[in-house]
Amino acid sequence: MNLDWSLDEEAFAAEIRAMLSAELSEDIIDAGRNATSVYPDHEASMEWQAKLNALGLAAPHWPEEHGGRNWSAAQHYIFTSELAKAGAPSLSPMGIHMVAHVIAAFGTPEQKAYFLPGILSGEVFFCQGYSEPNAGSDLAALQMSAVPDGDDFILNGSKIWTTHAQEANWIFCLVRTNNEGRKQEGITFILVPMDQGGVTVRPLTMLSGETVQNQVFFEDVRVSRANVIGEVDRGWQVAKYLLEFERGGSAYSAGLKVRAQGIREQAARFPKGQGTLLDDPIFAQKLARAMIRIDVLEVMELKLLSAAGKGKSVGAMSSLMKILGTELAQHLTEIALEAAGPSGSVFQPHATRPGAEVPSYEAPADGYVSGGRWHAKAPLRYLNERAGSIYAGSNEIQRNILAKHVLGL
Repeated sequence: MNLDWSLDEEAFAAEIRAMLSAELSEDIIDAGRNATSVYPDHEASMEWQAKLNALGLAAPHWPEEHGGRNWSAAQHYIFTSELAKAGAPSLSPMGIHMVAHVIAAFGTPEQKAYFLPGILSGEVFFCQGYSEPNAGSDLAALQMSAVPDGDDFILNGSKIWTTHAQEANWIFCLVRTNNEGRKQEGITFILVPMDQGGVTVRPLTMLSGETVQNQVFFEDVRVSRANVIGEVDRGWQVAKYLLEFERGGSAYSAGLKVRAQGIREQAARFPKGQGTLLDDPIFAQKLARAMIRIDVLEVMELKLLSAAGKGKSVGAMSSLMKILGTELAQHLTEIALEAAGPSGSVFQPHATRPGAEVPSYEAPADGYVSGGRWHAKAPLRYLNERAGSIYAGSNEIQRNILAKHVLGL
């Protein structure tokens, strides 16, 4: 098997590097490189999305008719890899990487015409309304109600762990429209405008101190039936389709490679004994094994992206990518803390670019930082990545999916 890029692919990579060099400002790079979780500084992320949209590159993975690019799987991977190498911040995934695919696949012509261009431009900014206080990994247990009233539904209930609810003007929700039959039945997928009476957003403080996530309450919120995606009572199939993109619709390995290389560089500067931490055979072996696992993940992702590029559903394999990607990310944060040394134990969000406010933290008046920004980021990223094996369905649930649909157990 030849894993080298072709001359055309090398030329494509050079073209993307040139674009990034011209379009990425220092502030946007700073937001990407000093982000403490998968969600970078919101304003910088939206600024970067606007630049990419102007170039027709905000969503190259979309179907061409909706603004995507007819790229090969290799080109998609190269694009993702070059973004990571350049330090570009990620874009909020709820719209571009998640609900947009559902709207493109199940939406009416009117829904596609309104929402898809708005998602690309950032004028329509979505958050996700799936989990509830008593329905997380067992999502089908959700109870938020949607009662029909003429051409509308009346919504009552709450959603939790809702990322970016404080910035979003739309939320895509799974709601209970029927209590008969199996719990997976009677669920409807609906789009709800956030800027209306009866919708209340309450921030939740994460382990890192950030308030990226929220609980959203709905009290007699009126939503038009025209906002239903797919069929009433048949939203579970729509939700499962979306989860393929949430769990495995993008490549983890490109970003993980950049992070692993950053750890290697830091370890090479960390004095230990007569040499550096990188000379420590135990640490070096730990890092090498992680980098080998990233290479394995890369090969698997390329295979999966190739299949998706041919119109095949990623199906249960998205669960495998989610397990490998999130657990590797967590492992890298543990190695990074070791490489950061004592300075990595200090809570210093002011030296980084958190994804949201850290209201309980007061930065020192003189802006002092113990160690460097890399050291300050290590503990925050460690705390944030603890959620990686839980969000989008816990990794235990993902293993159950693989056992059932791949192994037939």
